[in-house]
Amino acid sequence: MATTADFRNGLCMEYKNDLYQIVEFQHVKPGKGAAFVRTKLKSLTTGRVLENTFTAGEKITTARVERRPAQFLYKDDMGYNFMNDETFEQITLEESLVDAPQFLKEGQPVEIIVHAETEKVLSCELPQFVELQITYTEPGVKGDTATNTLKPATLETGAEINVPLFVDNEDLIKVDTKTSSYVERVKK
Repeated sequence: MATTADFRNGLCMEYKNDLYQIVEFQHVKPGKGAAFVRTKLKSLTTGRVLENTFTAGEKITTARVERRPAQFLYKDDMGYNFMNDETFEQITLEESLVDAPQFLKEGQPVEIIVHAETEKVLSCELPQFVELQITYTEPGVKGDTATNTLKPATLETGAEINVPLFVDNEDLIKVDTKTSSYVERVKK
């Protein structure tokens, strides 16, 4: 058990028969009336975000959630297959549990989020940034680099993102997995 004084970003709790993680919170002390805490909670099972207000001192039930390092092996008709880095145990997850499956390549390190009491897998998170190679993009025209114009590019995983005009075929780029956007070209 915990109270609203224990709130911090990333805290996991059981609320309304579901597991939620605090995305952000704010303690509010109005001039009159009791203090309260405004929160944004993200469901760990559905991914839905909701806003909720707790009265100051309200008790909540915390949940133990573990992040286990794993490695992506391959995808088949059963789903996405991962190997736990510590126990070498293999696990298969359906696509809905993987955050950005379009950026997964063989050997990619990931974190599998598991509810510790029930051993239920909640999700699979990729690192914030991944390095992928461009397999095809239209060539840029010389002198066309003054503007922030973007062109489509296909990555080695089959995903398509927009990249600046100066990026070429076979270039290694850094991709933000949360926004599915180009970050920078990686120097070889």
